[in-house]
Amino acid sequence: QVRLVESGGDLVQAGGSLRLSCTASGNILSISDMGWHRRAPGKQRELVASITRGGDTHYADSVKGRFTISRDNAKNTVYLQMNTLNAEDPAVYSCNARILQLGMYAISDYWGQGTQVTVSS
Repeated sequence: QVRLVESGGDLVQAGGSLRLSCTASGNILSISDMGWHRRAPGKQRELVASITRGGDTHYADSVKGRFTISRDNAKNTVYLQMNTLNAEDPAVYSCNARILQLGMYAISDYWGQGTQVTVSS
């Protein structure tokens, strides 16, 4: 079994910052890409940022320059530092990871339950 658990979601004032964390645990041999997605009410889920095992990153245009994704491979953890939060950012933020389990031969995608980010004006 593999689990992804997010933390760090909170209520923050516009212009403020939050740091989300997501840790994978379980029967893990290796983790390749990791990423953060978000879903706001009435909107489709969108990719916010992703990072390869080697550290290459990709960001949605809406968060470039404000959000930073990073990871600690030794801890199986991915982070999302969110600065200058605005009215477009409230959503449930979920992490995902592409994981090869011990004893398996194919990589599978895993998702966390999500953490709520709320921004007050």
